[in-house]
Amino acid sequence: MNILPETGWNRATLGLGGNIGDPVKAMASALRSLEARADCRIVAASRLYRTPPWGKTDQSFFYNACAAVDTSVGPDALLEICLGIEREMKRIRVERWGPRTIDIDILTYGDFEREATDLQLPHPRMTERGFVLMPLADFAPGMIVKSRSVSDWLREADINGIEIADEDRDWWRKEPASTG
Repeated sequence: MNILPETGWNRATLGLGGNIGDPVKAMASALRSLEARADCRIVAASRLYRTPPWGKTDQSFFYNACAAVDTSVGPDALLEICLGIEREMKRIRVERWGPRTIDIDILTYGDFEREATDLQLPHPRMTERGFVLMPLADFAPGMIVKSRSVSDWLREADINGIEIADEDRDWWRKEPASTG
């Protein structure tokens, strides 16, 4: 695992998104919840993006962002933390790729690789998704995922219809304007 030498903590990257209610407010609240924990620190955040739906296309546009978090917990504990935040925000899993108030995916956890039902690392479809790669490239264009850099993957990704919704990478620290 990619343990940060000065702290013993690990660097993980997260993908966040949503399209029900006020997804920008939900994502900002999720990042602030992580930042408030003693075992997590947000060290980078992307710009905020407005993106067309992917997979199931007959639904509202999404808002998406990525963040880097340094954490002293393992990948399974980080997953439980993220799922707990989703539950607090009333995330209900009804259909795959369907509408949601919030989604928090662990994209990478250091250089840790794992194939498991509950958590696959790196995220198995992240290199196919422009709505993940564009925000991730905001702060980690050279990060290697599956033997290639994020920026290399981005060059091949479908980014049609993806637009920047907020240029400020500190969008999550302020009270966002309503998007719902």
